[in-house]
Amino acid sequence: MSPALVLRTARLVLTPVGGSDLRDLQVFKADPSVFAVMLGGVRNPAEVAEDLAQDVMNWGRYGFGMWAIREAGRFAGITGLEHRPDGLGVALRFAVSHEAQGRGLAREAAFAALRFGHDRVGLPRIVAVARESNFGSRMVLGGIGMRDVDRFEQRGYTMILYESCVAANHSGPG
Repeated sequence: MSPALVLRTARLVLTPVGGSDLRDLQVFKADPSVFAVMLGGVRNPAEVAEDLAQDVMNWGRYGFGMWAIREAGRFAGITGLEHRPDGLGVALRFAVSHEAQGRGLAREAAFAALRFGHDRVGLPRIVAVARESNFGSRMVLGGIGMRDVDRFEQRGYTMILYESCVAANHSGPG
């Protein structure tokens, strides 16, 4: 793994997901209290292995993907960037374990992924989608500077589309 793809924040280390993360991901993505609101929902072990293989390929194909979030060496969740299957664009995603919730870790990790997308990959627009009822995710997205730009219905839920846009020639924090 390239050291340039490892992100460090005040409390976290984000590493591109890989084979060594499979067991943590299987436990994490099987937890309905954490993963039921994520795109694709709760995953079985085989689906998680398929997701991981796709995530690894995305890093090679696009230069961005999903990171495992670790605090003090312990798996705390995931964040990253991926192309949404519905064509809305490259999306910021994040989810943290119950133990990691309520301490600002999701915000810290999501902000690092957003900055990577804009500053290092050069993406001028990054979106995120949250259920209208998911106040925690909405607070994170607003807190990292993403704007609420649209609403739509998906599987019986009102979804809010957020976006973060920078000038196409953006090359630094902003």
